[in-house]
Amino acid sequence: MGKPNGFLEYKREDNPWRPCQDRILDFQEFKMALRESERREQAARCMNCGVPFCQSAIELKGRVTGCPLHNLIPEWNDEICNRHDRHALSRLLKTNPFPEFTGRVCPALCEKACINGIDGQPVTVHDNELFIIETAWENGWMQPSTPAVRSGKSVAVVGAGPAGLAAAEILNQRGHSVTVFEQKDRAGGLLMYGIPNMKLDKSVVERRIRKMEAEGVRFVFNAMAGRDMTREDLKQDFDAILLACGSRQARDLQIPGRDLAGIHFAVEYLERATRQVLDGTPWIDAWNKDVVIVGGGDTGNDCVGTAVRQGARSVTAIEMMPKLPDQRQPGNPWPEWPNVSKTDYGQQEAIAQYGRDPRLFETTVTEAIGEDGQIEAVRIAKVTFTDGRMQIVEGSEQVIPCDLLLIAAGFTGIEGNLKDTFALETTSRNVIATDGYQTADPQIFAAGDCRRGQSLVVWAISEGTRAARQIDEYLMGYTNIE
Repeated sequence: MGKPNGFLEYKREDNPWRPCQDRILDFQEFKMALRESERREQAARCMNCGVPFCQSAIELKGRVTGCPLHNLIPEWNDEICNRHDRHALSRLLKTNPFPEFTGRVCPALCEKACINGIDGQPVTVHDNELFIIETAWENGWMQPSTPAVRSGKSVAVVGAGPAGLAAAEILNQRGHSVTVFEQKDRAGGLLMYGIPNMKLDKSVVERRIRKMEAEGVRFVFNAMAGRDMTREDLKQDFDAILLACGSRQARDLQIPGRDLAGIHFAVEYLERATRQVLDGTPWIDAWNKDVVIVGGGDTGNDCVGTAVRQGARSVTAIEMMPKLPDQRQPGNPWPEWPNVSKTDYGQQEAIAQYGRDPRLFETTVTEAIGEDGQIEAVRIAKVTFTDGRMQIVEGSEQVIPCDLLLIAAGFTGIEGNLKDTFALETTSRNVIATDGYQTADPQIFAAGDCRRGQSLVVWAISEGTRAARQIDEYLMGYTNIE
């Protein structure tokens, strides 16, 4: 432990955020960094627990708490506190190939399980992790490392999201020749075109891709499974295939007026916004529009923040579920995942800009209304749930203006063309059925959202690392990947 009484001496200090009225003027990252001395004090708050729940990833009441990557958190907190930053880096990279991603966009499952959180504030694990990796990049420690020996085996990775990238990184370092096929024009999956630039600057993704290319990973862009390569092509050209294509089939709204112009899926909206930031491609513009977003998760919040930056006249976020309590309830003790309400960056910005919380809880959209083929309003209503079934509250309907309706209602599994192209067996959740990470065809593996279902970046990285281990064992007859 860096300092035995550190958790008593120092209060938790998160990385500060840029003021709302400043950050909504651009798409630059809104989080800033603490001074180095303050960061080391935050690391000193780690108690080096005898049983560190922060790295456990245990499931309690259907929710996971603790890091799915099993990061060696007390070890690298100690190294930060003692100014051993290169040692901290070695301990971090042992379990997490991409801490610059998780250090920005992970909801910090580790912190939810920190023992400091029982009667105080958990350690700033998330920010400490980001400090380690960004210190490494700044000091030139993240240099390409090419394997000294190649195995003679080849692997095709279909999908360049976090799961595919994690598997490619590990399999390449093992000595296999890895080719990553990506249907978009850039690598990253939702890291590139799903998460807005203000949460994850795209230069961070591209920096990592350049390093992987220098280490021997080959990327093929604008390559779609079923159109540009078939199952038979890949099986003939590669010794193993990993499908890491994500869960791309968006859940739609089945409402009257769905065919009106001005209704878009959230991922399309966010992708176009990122493309505009990167190369000036026209975006789906929210300027001076009344924007309604259906869906209250991270994607919905990202749409709120993006619409605010585009100069929307108003933003309303529709959430079917009730508002969670502001504090832990007696039936939700540590170390369970805290079922509490949070006001995220986009919601904070909407409050600052419009003077009200954009969220309407226990509400749904029942109809899109418009003239001349263009949406002009939506009909909304309050809802209740009985035996898990949603019911409209009689007499609660109202019409609100809406020039742009964004659907952020989640995903329903893999796309049909992927299933058909690779002759895949799927589960009841419409994701790829596997034994571990291996499909019914022993040469084909799956990882990430296409196997697990819609989830977090940290889970995708975890899936990719574990799939790499199973692929290596398949190729070599054994594995030394830890």
